[in-house]
Amino acid sequence: MKYLKIAILFSLIFATVSCKSQFEALLNSNDVQEKYDGAFNYYNAGKYTRAADLFDQLLLATRGTSKDDTVQFYLGMSNYRFGDYTIAEANFDQFISVFPRSPFTEEAKYYRIECLYGSTYRYELDQLPSFKAMSAIDVFIYEYPQSKHLERMRDMLIDLQDRIDKKSFESAKLYYTIMDYKAAAYALKNVLKENADNNYREEVMYYIVCANYQYATNSVSNKQKERFLALVDEYYNFISEYPESKYRAEMDEMFQKSQSYLKQ
Repeated sequence: MKYLKIAILFSLIFATVSCKSQFEALLNSNDVQEKYDGAFNYYNAGKYTRAADLFDQLLLATRGTSKDDTVQFYLGMSNYRFGDYTIAEANFDQFISVFPRSPFTEEAKYYRIECLYGSTYRYELDQLPSFKAMSAIDVFIYEYPQSKHLERMRDMLIDLQDRIDKKSFESAKLYYTIMDYKAAAYALKNVLKENADNNYREEVMYYIVCANYQYATNSVSNKQKERFLALVDEYYNFISEYPESKYRAEMDEMFQKSQSYLKQ
């Protein structure tokens, strides 16, 4: 048993050294076809970093040949499959500018968008990458209205728009959390001015009512009337859009309290 384990260990070491030697031989080879075939063998075997190294070396050797666009496209694909979205996006961007009419161009544009999407952040963080990805998606949908990737494009758009809407809403709601109710009402209304179709519109309008109620309640007496009247306006705005809202009972209670004050 002990000798068997040693034999297996040596076999693994030999196989690793052999593979490494084979790869190094390809890297140092001047045979373009051999290197080209080797790059695809590594790519198909899922060894994307080695494939990328070989495709990268082939760029100059295949420039201006029939293999040129294939090598550049699969260099991007190798980096994409490995998960290096930043490098892959640069590869695809370069490909698109050099080969606007290649058979691979639509796929290069699609995978560039996948790279952009993969480089976006969760909603709490900077959303500039999301805007960049959404812009590229809009262009893709316009250029390829019959593409097999349209459903994926739309799914990405929905997700990215939701992140942007949620960040906008949560950033404004922060003023409510820290009890700066005047600033909260102002910031939340701006959310809807910037995008009336915000995915969180109901929640935004709910917090606008809440912020106005808290602002009026905590105001000095000679300012309360005008501020409760502002609350009533926001209450009617809310129930006109969401009469069956889960927040309706809470809204009605705030309204009744404001009415009690205004009748005094």
